Amino acid sequence: MARKEPAADAANAGRLKQIALTYKMTRKADKMIGLVLAAVGIGTFGVFLAIGFLIDHPWYLGVFGLLVALLATAIVFGRRAERAAFGQMEGQPGAAAAVLDNIGRGWTTTPAVAMNRSQDVVHRAVGKAGIVLVAEGNPNRVKGLLAAEKKKMNRIVADVPVHDLIVGTGEGQVELKKVRTTMLKLPRVLTGPQVTATNDRLRAMGDLMSNMPLPKGPMPKGMKLPKGGPRGR
Repeated sequence: MARKEPAADAANAGRLKQIALTYKMTRKADKMIGLVLAAVGIGTFGVFLAIGFLIDHPWYLGVFGLLVALLATAIVFGRRAERAAFGQMEGQPGAAAAVLDNIGRGWTTTPAVAMNRSQDVVHRAVGKAGIVLVAEGNPNRVKGLLAAEKKKMNRIVADVPVHDLIVGTGEGQVELKKVRTTMLKLPRVLTGPQVTATNDRLRAMGDLMSNMPLPKGPMPKGMKLPKGGPRGR
């Protein structure tokens, strides 16, 4: 028991530290976060306490109101923190990959399965809805990347539905904060074993990260490629 208590205290301290850090990060983007949380907490508690006095049970309603106020404050804090995080990530390279990495159970994600010199990139997620290709970058350029990736996959997983999303705020695009909900709303058409089989076939196909091509462009002056290519030892 003596060993468990310090471990529990350390875990609680870690949670409090994480909450404090999240609050500081949120406050940088949302200056009103403190006032909003105070208003929600105090307002909710005040309403329940007032009802308690009206029905002559201030203690019962006061305690219950305090619990509801804490819950409401936590919900509002979570939503505003999430909104602030998405606002900070918007337009940053790799933001979509971060969202996919936290999409939840049942999905297998692979970042950067396709990329061009302009750093437009396509990420892949596989779940019961099939394959979802999520592109971020210039909308005109990523369409070519998506088409090429679909053609490549069609030779390997032609029987699996493929969806594509372009992250952005323009017409026909999906905002970063809505990528997760959009994917979770897709109809589920595959079983668990089918998802596993699809992932296995895609891994066999390989991706950009495991088959990185040599960089193109002019070679440094005086440098020559070795004849015969690299040799294994």
